Amino acid sequence: MGWSIRHTGTAGAAPAAEPASATAAEPALSAKAGVTQTPGIDVSSWQGNVAWSSWWSKGKRFAYVKATEGTGYTNPYYSQQFTGSGKVGMYRGAYHFALPDRSAGSTQADYFVSHGGAWSRDGRTLPGALDIEYNPYGATCYGLSQSAMRSWIASFTSRYKARTGRDAVIYSTTDWWTQCTGNTSQFSSTNPLWIARYAATPGTLPTGWVYRTFWQYTDSPIDQDSFNGSLSRLKALAVG
Repeated sequence: MGWSIRHTGTAGAAPAAEPASATAAEPALSAKAGVTQTPGIDVSSWQGNVAWSSWWSKGKRFAYVKATEGTGYTNPYYSQQFTGSGKVGMYRGAYHFALPDRSAGSTQADYFVSHGGAWSRDGRTLPGALDIEYNPYGATCYGLSQSAMRSWIASFTSRYKARTGRDAVIYSTTDWWTQCTGNTSQFSSTNPLWIARYAATPGTLPTGWVYRTFWQYTDSPIDQDSFNGSLSRLKALAVG
């Protein structure tokens, strides 16, 4: 996750360009004065077996773990990463890297739920996230029109909710969202936003979202994120 093929885990493709990371990660967490920010990270197979106790000691309190991509890839480190983050006390969730040109949104939602993306009422599991962003394998918008992309996302999110009872988090960038969905506000009242922007602030959000729930602000030395609220609010999101 984070604008690069290195997060997708599919072999045989050349890396895509990735923007520079923020040079001062921690100050970014207090960019919005008066709102407590809770630090976390997100990981994929690129991180392998993660030393979760080390990240816990650094103050990280949640993790999103890549589970699937399309309908043909599962993260081989998923169990160590998802279970391990939970064992040290983190709230944890799974994410799916979308390939909208490969199969229907509902089909990929089913694959995600069946391979790690299901939500649990254990009070520690965050709703699953849809990573919908730049195509690392071809055309930026996967060859879909803006209306077709909106329909694909709706197919995924509605199927995910039908399977789990939760609205999926949507991870994207404002630039990609504008280019590939027409900057739709269709999902802003139901799906929490996870904005990706490697800078000192989250910047302008896609239309409709008045605040972001998560923000990925750097990839150095690992993808780092903040939850826009206190630990108690993060727990509330997990509880549902």
